[in-house]
Parts: sequence; structure tokens; C-alpha cells
Amino acid sequence: MKLYSTLCKEAEAEQTIERSRFIAHVRPVSSREEADAFIGEIKKKYKDATHNVPAMVIGDKMQIQWASDDGEPQGTSGAPIVRLLTAEGITDTAVVVTRYFGGIKLGTGGLVRAYTSSVKLAIEKAGICDIIEQCLLKYVFDYTFLAKIQSLAGESFAIENIIYSNVVEADLSCLPEKTEEVKSLINSVTSGKARLAEETTATVKKEIEKILKNP
Repeated sequence: MKLYSTLCKEAEAEQTIERSRFIAHVRPVSSREEADAFIGEIKKKYKDATHNVPAMVIGDKMQIQWASDDGEPQGTSGAPIVRLLTAEGITDTAVVVTRYFGGIKLGTGGLVRAYTSSVKLAIEKAGICDIIEQCLLKYVFDYTFLAKIQSLAGESFAIENIIYSNVVEADLSCLPEKTEEVKSLINSVTSGKARLAEETTATVKKEIEKILKNP
């Protein structure tokens, strides 16, 4: 079950528009504190820049949305970045766009496009991952059932890990709604001889292919 989407990794992208240099920095974060630390880090690194525009969206339901224009005209930089993230369904993300002014004013619309397109470039480098809830089933069974279970993997479950000893220990993963189906399947192919040793849930990151909308 998909819980939400975030960035796969930290990334940076740069472009020059009308002689102004824009450097977008993006990082996946799990809290306001992490986001604030990242923003502080970038501002310190680029303290000679004309502007360091910060923004963040945090929480599985995007509960925290915050941005600043850092001296740019109100509503031309920070807020459009937040709108870009929320429109794309991307959360747990901190952003700072550094600008070195090149002497040519871009106007309100030009600034919005410059900041959001810079962030879009950085997001495309970072990649987007879905955070998915999975059920993990640890089974113990005889070697005679290994080939059968391996042949069934792929549709309703995946084999994450196998330990070989006097018996086989296999960690299977599936979507929570498929759990009972997988249990029934394993029980059927092993005639009830596979022992379910442990059942847990976990969240995992899965990279997806997504084309961002035009900012």
C-alpha cells in the first residue's frame, strides 16, 4: 500500500537565466528539524548569494508547508516551490534555491518560472520514490519445497532473503492486502509443512518513473 511519495536522494541542479545563476538543492527529510538543518547548511555555504530561498513540505499528509521569499518579491519564489511539491504529491522534502543576481530583472512571472523550473531539474536528478507499506513473512521449510516457492515469486509476493541451513528460512514480502492470499498459497504448495516463524510490517522506498508537470 502506497503511503506517500518523497525524493529518493539528495540532489542539486543549476541553470542560468538572463545572467542570473540559479542553484536548486533538494533533500529528503523526515522532520522539521532536519529540514531546518539542511536549509541552514545551504545558507551558510552560499552566504555570498543574493538570495537563498527555502521551502519545505513534511508529513505523510503534507501537514507542514513552509517557505520564505528571502528578499524576492512576495509570492514569486518560496510559495511557488511549495505549490510545485504539493501538486506533484511530493512530501518529506526540503528545498533551497540559491540565486546570484545577474543584473537583469525577471519580473513576477519570470521569477516564478525560474525558481520552479530549477527545483524541477533538481527533483528529476533526485528521483521520486513511493513509500510503501509491506508485510514481511518469515517461513521455515524443507529444501524439497524451495523450487516450488521460488517459481511462484513475482506476482503476489517477492523473496527478499534466503538462509540455508539444515532447513530453508525465507523472507517473503507482499502488500498487506495480499497477506492472506500468500499464506494460503504457501500452505497449499507445501501441504501445510512450511512454518510461519514471524510476521511483521515495514515501510520501504520504491523508485518510480514520473514525468513532472510543467511548473
